[in-house]
Amino acid sequence: MADTGPALPENPALRNDDSMLTKRFGKEVVNYYAGGRLNRYSFLRSDTPFLSKAATSPQVQYLALDNLNAYLSKSGDLAYFSFDDLKPLLGPEPFNLTEDELVAQFDSSLYRPLVIFLGMLEGGGGGSLETSQHGTIHGQPFFAVDVTPRPSNSEVASTFKKSHEEKGGTIQSNPRSMSLQAEAAYLSAAIYAQARAMMDWNLRNAFCAGCGSSMLSVHAGYKRMCPPTDRNGSETAQPRGECATRKGVSNICFPRTDPTMIAAVVSADGERILLGRQKRWPPCWYSTLAGFIEPGESIEESVRREVWEESGVKVGRVVIHSSQPWPYPNSLMIGAIAQALPGDNETITLNDKELEYAKWFSIQEVRKALATGTTGLDAPPPADYKEGDLRLPPAQAIANQLITAAAAGYVSGGSKI
Repeated sequence: MADTGPALPENPALRNDDSMLTKRFGKEVVNYYAGGRLNRYSFLRSDTPFLSKAATSPQVQYLALDNLNAYLSKSGDLAYFSFDDLKPLLGPEPFNLTEDELVAQFDSSLYRPLVIFLGMLEGGGGGSLETSQHGTIHGQPFFAVDVTPRPSNSEVASTFKKSHEEKGGTIQSNPRSMSLQAEAAYLSAAIYAQARAMMDWNLRNAFCAGCGSSMLSVHAGYKRMCPPTDRNGSETAQPRGECATRKGVSNICFPRTDPTMIAAVVSADGERILLGRQKRWPPCWYSTLAGFIEPGESIEESVRREVWEESGVKVGRVVIHSSQPWPYPNSLMIGAIAQALPGDNETITLNDKELEYAKWFSIQEVRKALATGTTGLDAPPPADYKEGDLRLPPAQAIANQLITAAAAGYVSGGSKI
C-alpha cells in the first residue's frame, strides 16, 4: 500500500457532530497543519503581566526554531522545552517590559530574542494563570522562540544546540516533509504551522517599509512598529526621522496571509480528473492545479482563471471543499472541486507555461494511484507501485484530499467526503 504517513487529525469539536450541516454536506475535512487545539487568546497578547507569568510558568512549553527549522525530539516529533532549558537564551524574564516601555526604551543595537505567544492548551496537565482584566484562565502556555545563532548570541545558541543533539534530538532538515507523528498531528503540525508562519513574518519584516529603519516586535510577536526614537547604543533616546507609518491608521504592521486556490477539476462527464505537473517533480508525479487569489477576485473566479491559465480548460461550477494552512511562508490553501464546462472546453493548452504537463486521468487511474502511488516529493515510490503509473501527493496534502473526494464521487453526489 501507499505510504500515507501520519493520519489526519480529528477535531474534538467535531467528534460527536450530528449537525444538520454535516447531514447535508458530509463531515468537515480537517487537513494537516489545521485542527489546532490551542486557544490563541489574541486579547491577551498585550497583557504583559500575564505573558511574563506564562513565559516562566512550570508548565510552559517552548517550540524552538533555528532558521525556521524546528528542533525535533529523538522520536521525530516536535521537541518542547521548559523555560529553564531556554533561560540562557531568553534571560531571566522575556516579557519584563510593557509595549509602551519597549517603544520608549527601543535600542536597535541590542539583541532581543524573538518570542511568540502561541496560545494555551486547555485541559490536561495545565495550571492556572491570572490575567490583568479577564480573571483566571486555565491551561498550558505555548511559545515559539527563535534560537538561530547570531553574532550577539552565537555562543549560547551553539551550546543549546549541542546539548539538544547530545540527547538524541535533531533539527528539521526538510520542513515540508509533513512527517510529524500521527498521535501528535493535531498539536504538533498546527503549532508548527502557526509558529513558523509568525516567525517568518517577523524575520522578513525587520525593517520599516516606510522609512527603512529597524522595526520593533510587540503584541507577543503579532505586530511590528516603527518607534519614533532609538537609543542605538547610547543612554538617551534619539528622535528618528519622519515616517508615514507612525501616522493615521497605518501605524502598525500586521501579519499577512496569502489566500491561494487549489482545485481538483472534474470533466463535464464526471469520468476524468485534470492534473498537472512541474518539471522538477519526480517522474509520473502529478497534483491538482493551484495559484494565488488576486485582489478583487472571488475564490470561484480565481479557480476559473487559474485553471484556464495553466491548462486552457474552462471551468463552470466551483464548490469549496476545505482549507489548509501552508506556512511556506504564509499561505492559506483554499481547496475546491470544480467541473469543466461541456463542449469544446476540455482541450489542454498551457497558456502561462507554468506547468510542464497538464493531463486528464480516468477515475480508475486516479483511484489506483490513491491506493498504491501516494508519496511525498522526496520519497521513493511505494513498494507495490508499478513503474510508469500515476503518482500523487500524500494524504497530508490538501491536494490528495481534493483528488480523493473527486474520485469518490463528490461531484455526482455519491460521496460525503
